[in-house]
Amino acid sequence: MANLTLKKKLKNFTQKPPKLGTLVEGEVLDMKKNEIYVNIDGCWTGIIRGPEAIDESGEFSNLKIGDKVSATVIEQENEKGLIELSLRIAGHQKVWQKLEELAKNKETIEVKVEKANKGGLIVSYNKISGFLPVSQLAPENYPKVKDGNKDKILEKLEKFVGEKLKAKIINVDPEKEILIFSEKEAVNEPDRSTLKEKEKFVGKIVQAKITKLSEFGAFARFDDNQEGLIHISELAWERIDKVEDVVKEGDVVKVKVLGVSTNGKFSLSLKETIPNPWEEITKKYKVGDIVKAEIVKTTPFGAFAKMKEGIQGLIHVSEIPEKTELKIGDSLNLKIVSLEPENQRLGFSLKGIK
Repeated sequence: MANLTLKKKLKNFTQKPPKLGTLVEGEVLDMKKNEIYVNIDGCWTGIIRGPEAIDESGEFSNLKIGDKVSATVIEQENEKGLIELSLRIAGHQKVWQKLEELAKNKETIEVKVEKANKGGLIVSYNKISGFLPVSQLAPENYPKVKDGNKDKILEKLEKFVGEKLKAKIINVDPEKEILIFSEKEAVNEPDRSTLKEKEKFVGKIVQAKITKLSEFGAFARFDDNQEGLIHISELAWERIDKVEDVVKEGDVVKVKVLGVSTNGKFSLSLKETIPNPWEEITKKYKVGDIVKAEIVKTTPFGAFAKMKEGIQGLIHVSEIPEKTELKIGDSLNLKIVSLEPENQRLGFSLKGIK
C-alpha cells in the first residue's frame, strides 16, 4: 500500500499537467456553491466554477460527489494552484461532435424555430443555433408569395416561430460554428402498412380541395386527410404560366391519383380528368386551315394564341407581318402552318390572311 502511495506521489512530480484545450476525465471530489472540485487521474485537482459549470450537452447537469465527469482544460494553474476546467466548453465540443455524427448518418431530428428573417429560419437543436434557408423548407411550408416580395415572405416565415420542424443537417462546421438544416431533406418514410394503404388510391379519380398554391403547382387534400401535389404541368393540357390561372385556394376539383412516393406523398393530375384536345385536333384541322384564335400572351419571339378547343399555338415573329401590333385579347383569323399533336405543338401565321 505504501509503495502504491509512493508511486502516485512520484507520478505527481514527474507527469506534466494536461495541455490547454484537452478533454480530461475525472471524479467529483467536492461540491460547493458555484464550485465543483474534480480529481484528475489521482495527480491533480481541477476546479469548475461560475458559467463554466453550465453543460450544453446536458450529460453532467445534475452532478454529485463520486460522479465521473469530462471537462476541458482552460487554465493549467489558477490563483489557487488548481487546474481550471470547463464543463461548458466540453459540452459544447460534445454537442458539435454529435451534430457531425447526425449529419454523417443523415438522421432526421427535430428543431425549434426561434426567429425568422427574409432568408429563412433561425432554429435551435440542443441549445445550438442553426439556419434553415427558405430554399430548404418542405414544399408545403414554402412561402408562396407573388413576385417574391421579401417583406411578405418574412411575414409568412414569422408564423413558424415557436414551432418544431423535422429536419436534417446538410452542413456542419464546428470550428466556424456553422450549422445548416434542411426540412425538405427530412423525408419521413411511412411504414409498409401505411404505404400499402395509400397505394389503393393510385389510378383513381377523387374529389379534392385545393389547399395551397405555389409556383410549381397546387396542393390538394382528398379523402379527409390525404394530400398531394398537382404539378403545374398536370393542371391543364394547354401551356399555362401561372397556377392561379387554373385553380384557386378553396376550389373543389376532380383529380386523378398518378402515384405515391416512398415518403407517402401523392402526385395528382387535373388534366387527366378532362378530355385531351390534342387527341381530336387532327380530326378537325390540317395544315393550311384558317381558324379563329385569341391572343393570350406576347413575347419578344412572337405571340401565343388560343383556339376555342383550348389549344394554344405560337405565331412566330417571322410569321407576323411588319408593323403589325398584337395585343392580348385580340381575336384573329390565323393560318395553321404546323401541327404536331404528338409533341403538343401548333404553329400559326398571320401572313397572307385577308
